[in-house]
Amino acid sequence: MSKTPLAVQAYRVIHERIITMDLEPGQHLDEKQLINQLGMGRTPIREALLRLASDFLVETQPNKGFIVRPLAFQNIKTMFEALRILELGAASLAIHQDPIRYLPMMQEAQQKFKTAIKADDLLGLVWENYNFHMHFAYCSANEYLIRALKDVRNEANRLAYLSYRGKTGLNGNLKEHYKSVCTEHEQMMDYLKNKNLYRLKETIASHIQAFQQRVILYLTASAV
Repeated sequence: MSKTPLAVQAYRVIHERIITMDLEPGQHLDEKQLINQLGMGRTPIREALLRLASDFLVETQPNKGFIVRPLAFQNIKTMFEALRILELGAASLAIHQDPIRYLPMMQEAQQKFKTAIKADDLLGLVWENYNFHMHFAYCSANEYLIRALKDVRNEANRLAYLSYRGKTGLNGNLKEHYKSVCTEHEQMMDYLKNKNLYRLKETIASHIQAFQQRVILYLTASAV
């Protein structure tokens, strides 16, 4: 039997279902249904939903209870604005720190990212990309910035899964895109290690721009 608290187990299950779009944007989250599906009491389910709300993946609406946070165009735009500002800010701070503790963690996440690509493990790919960027955030040694990036990256995970899950017309350049992501991850580690702030920021900006363009491509194709 798992020793993990029930609220944490519930959080993980619901979180993954939101990331993989099993629970769709705007969908009402029926607590009784979740209680039956997860085989847990109301308290851990409610705690999990409240935590997901603090992660900006769930929100409450009057007379509706909890719903999956909708993917509104304005929210996506502001998310990318925040991601760009925060990661460039993390770079400015990290360059003055000793990254020796986190570089091996970034490298490990990078290797697992490559393994996930080979296995066509989309969820694993999304999580290892998240881990890579969060280890980079920790290089900044700024807990407020790290916390903010965690919130933004939670939303980014959902968008990453959404844009890579096999929609017609989007698969053709996936291998090339993954190759580019891996290259930019390697460059980030190299520039961080060698204290090259200009190149580090340049790579981060390009990395985020490519991700944003892919999300826009998906949303545009879905709207047709």
